Amino acid sequence: MPPELHELPALPYTLYRGEAQLPDLPPPARENVRALITNGSHGAPRELIECFPRLELIASLGIGVDAIDFACVRERGIRVTNTPGVIQDDVADLAMAMIIDRLRNIRDANAFLLRGDWLKGAFPVSRTVTGRRLGILGMGAIGQQIAARAAAFRMQVCWHGPRPKPQLDLPYVADLLDLARRSEVLVVSCSGGPATHHLVNAGVLDALGPQGVLVNVARGSVVDSSALIAALSAGRLGAAALDVYEDEPRVPQGLLESDRVLLTPHLGSGTQETRRRMGEIVLASLADHFAGRTPANLVQG
Repeated sequence: MPPELHELPALPYTLYRGEAQLPDLPPPARENVRALITNGSHGAPRELIECFPRLELIASLGIGVDAIDFACVRERGIRVTNTPGVIQDDVADLAMAMIIDRLRNIRDANAFLLRGDWLKGAFPVSRTVTGRRLGILGMGAIGQQIAARAAAFRMQVCWHGPRPKPQLDLPYVADLLDLARRSEVLVVSCSGGPATHHLVNAGVLDALGPQGVLVNVARGSVVDSSALIAALSAGRLGAAALDVYEDEPRVPQGLLESDRVLLTPHLGSGTQETRRRMGEIVLASLADHFAGRTPANLVQG
């Protein structure tokens, strides 16, 4: 059972658990499956969807639905829901923590102290957070919350996305390369999927520069991992902090070996409070669907 549902009341459904178990269900059990609970990382590929001939609803824990095969979903007339309006604060908190760490070198300073190196001399000075130029790629709910937190540090915020948002009182930059050139820190908070695949490439990293910091709390697919490793290794990029990866939970060896990167295991929304709320929203979607109502957070269907 997903951790988001562990502490919720007993569910009035027959549950089949586990990513590996579902495709191996015997045909009679497959016939009974009418809803699938997934998340942004696992999604629902065609081969999984086609295991269940009576599938009516895919409920995703989180806002990302780019790993769901929507061509198959539309062919089958399956509803898809997600859990918007829940995770933005936690993800924005993590993004700011990563920015602070990569500029102030908190993780490295902790390791320095634990190794006993302080006895041999002082830790190298770091860089100021307050007043830095911050670029945000993707100004949805998460991007806006990152900008709000950055304001407390008097950071100079500008952003890029597919189109301007006149209602926002923040400078919009139409070209991503231009945004990277203007930024000392670039945070990725846009959606995943084909439209943003490897949007942060070697050119963007070079534009960010040897003192620049890249933070990705969005989707691993947005950043070209090979280009990132090459830029870090060559000193063309100063530092990076990543919570998401192209092939989770596998992380490229070049990132694991780099002393310029802070790595976390996709924990952006990983707080007890948020995960519980996500579970409650998914259960509400299931209840609405099976009662003949339209779920509140319908993405497709």
